[in-house]
Amino acid sequence: MSEEQSPPVCYRHRNRQTYLRCVRCDRPICADCRIDAPVGFQCPECVAEGRKTMRRARSAFGGRASTSFGGSSSGEAGTVTKAMIGVNVVMFVLTLAVGGSAAIGGAVTELHFALAEYSRPAQAPVELLGSRYLLPTVAAGGEYRLLTSTFMHFGVVHLLFNMVVLWILGRVLEKDLGSLRYLAVYLLSGLGGSVATYVFANPETWSAGASGAIYGLFGALIMVNRRLSRDNSGLYVLLGLNLALTFLVPTISITGHLGGLVGGALCGAVLSFTPRPHRRILHWVGFAAILALLFVLTVWRTGVLTAAYGVT
Repeated sequence: MSEEQSPPVCYRHRNRQTYLRCVRCDRPICADCRIDAPVGFQCPECVAEGRKTMRRARSAFGGRASTSFGGSSSGEAGTVTKAMIGVNVVMFVLTLAVGGSAAIGGAVTELHFALAEYSRPAQAPVELLGSRYLLPTVAAGGEYRLLTSTFMHFGVVHLLFNMVVLWILGRVLEKDLGSLRYLAVYLLSGLGGSVATYVFANPETWSAGASGAIYGLFGALIMVNRRLSRDNSGLYVLLGLNLALTFLVPTISITGHLGGLVGGALCGAVLSFTPRPHRRILHWVGFAAILALLFVLTVWRTGVLTAAYGVT
């Protein structure tokens, strides 16, 4: 009589008996190691080897999504959206650390003085971390404020409202565009809102928040949905409600919101109407053109303000 064979064990977990096998290499795999395939199951090594030779899919706009181990792309997972929310939250935590609990209700802190948007050329000393500093405004060499202000918020309500809308819209648009194009749209929209405020608003008004970037997502998503023949009715309702708040609440920056909306719509137009054969290059050329326009407007406004305030 022949000796009875022992049951096979998973090649990765030697203490687990299994009768499942990889359809490619025929090695035994347990339930935790198996990965569903069109037919049967595969082991992690065979799946990883297959991905090396598999051409990664692109979105309808040419964006390449990097695939994670579980099979979902970074765009589908909302990686950039989560990162932008994380940056905004971290900046608000730093605001609380610098300004104390008063910042929860929207009080202006030293960090706002350092990073928020303020355009008057004349510099004024402020208390920053216990010392007095001369902090440059936008028109006095502080052009970085046009970007850093988009990650600053006045109070927890301001932050939460923006982050909720970013979470709703951002993941959808990131999945459509791919991570890099989506990030470009987000940043250009935020800059568009800042530059619009710099050009059209009172130069002695403080401005901050991710609202310009978020309104840019509205504009870009409307264009993308039109390109993909999707229904925009729900998006129009949500945008209409937000615009109503923009004009009804006196402390909200109308220029920042509308500037971001226009900037996002321009980015969406670049993505939607670029000829397909050369779209990968032309998308970035279009983004560069929008950035150049924002740069020209910034330089022009700086010249106007410095002349108006008698700064040489």
